Amino acid sequence: MALIRHGCRVSAVCPPGHPLKFVTGIENLYPDRGDALKAAIAACNPDILVPCDEGIVWQLHRLQASDPALRSLIERSLGPAEMYPVIRSRGETLRVASELGIRIPETTSVTSEEDLDRWCPDKGAVLKLDGTWAGTGVEIAHSREGMRAAYRRLSRSQRAGVAGQRLLFHYDASALWSGQSLERRSITIQQFISGRPANAMLACWQGEVLSMVMVEVVCAHGATGISTVVRLIQNAEIAKAARLLARRFELSGFYGLDFMLEQGSGAAYLIELNSRCTQLGHLRIAGEGDLAGILIARLKGEPPPAEDDPITSDTIAFFPQAFRLNPQSPYLREGYHDVPWQEPKLFRELLRDPWPHRQWPARLYRIFRPAESCVEMNFDKAMVEHLISQVALTTVDHTEA
Repeated sequence: MALIRHGCRVSAVCPPGHPLKFVTGIENLYPDRGDALKAAIAACNPDILVPCDEGIVWQLHRLQASDPALRSLIERSLGPAEMYPVIRSRGETLRVASELGIRIPETTSVTSEEDLDRWCPDKGAVLKLDGTWAGTGVEIAHSREGMRAAYRRLSRSQRAGVAGQRLLFHYDASALWSGQSLERRSITIQQFISGRPANAMLACWQGEVLSMVMVEVVCAHGATGISTVVRLIQNAEIAKAARLLARRFELSGFYGLDFMLEQGSGAAYLIELNSRCTQLGHLRIAGEGDLAGILIARLKGEPPPAEDDPITSDTIAFFPQAFRLNPQSPYLREGYHDVPWQEPKLFRELLRDPWPHRQWPARLYRIFRPAESCVEMNFDKAMVEHLISQVALTTVDHTEA
């Protein structure tokens, strides 16, 4: 919607039933099946490609390697191909970040349960599977037994049967590609950093950060899931890390960075790079504008567009995520609720269950295997409870002394 607002002609590849069907102004929608991505690129002859999930990013990487006719466009959109193998690997990305002087948690790759025995459980552990996003493929463990169980679950999720479930129940054609690429997906183990998640989305061009939006997470789908409520921040350490990585990888397009702000010190630990749009690129920030408009202005060779109806609150609740997770959340009233009021058909569609969940295969599947309920993680509340516990401990220590 932001790209259309800034004068772009937009076409999209998406699964059937996707909410993009309800967005006014999209010129073409191509069903995501077979070689749909390649066919859509040929039909539209676009100036730039904007991937919105990692599955599409990996497909673009593969097309760059296999189709000479598309190499220039893909590298123009994402950056140079020699950086793709590093960007696809969480472990390699963090290794490069460490070389650049960016603060990262201790991280290593694991290939067997025996590798976990070299990891001290006292550090806590976050296990992550490459090629996953939006909080999937991430497990937190605080014991040796928990680490082994998490590793087994992540290993099972790479099997072809899981890819088949994604195709059948979520109509996710990228599952077929994932199923063909399982041998290249690795699992990393990372030191657990106690604190609050933070995210940054960048608009980049040939290694330069044109602009960025930084937020700390207020509420999320559990401890590792997607953000539902965020708060705008400024953080010099995050900004420096973003510019160093963009220059090193020669990034173009939209990228996201995930951090943990350490409890107590506030130190920013980089934990992941997302080579796609995140959910911050359309937000109109006071004094800055939105990332979509800033990138498109650079492509056109024009100055950034004038600021238009900026968000006045620093707290932003995403729709429909925040509403679905907690309809009673005070942030829906106190902050900016990011509702697409100008698209009433889209608004109504987003209030319904996702389209794949309304189809008979998923409904039948849920009869025998009900979905697990997701608990809202409120990091504001968690931080307050931590501070109260620290005050209580200090009081006890003082009394005993």
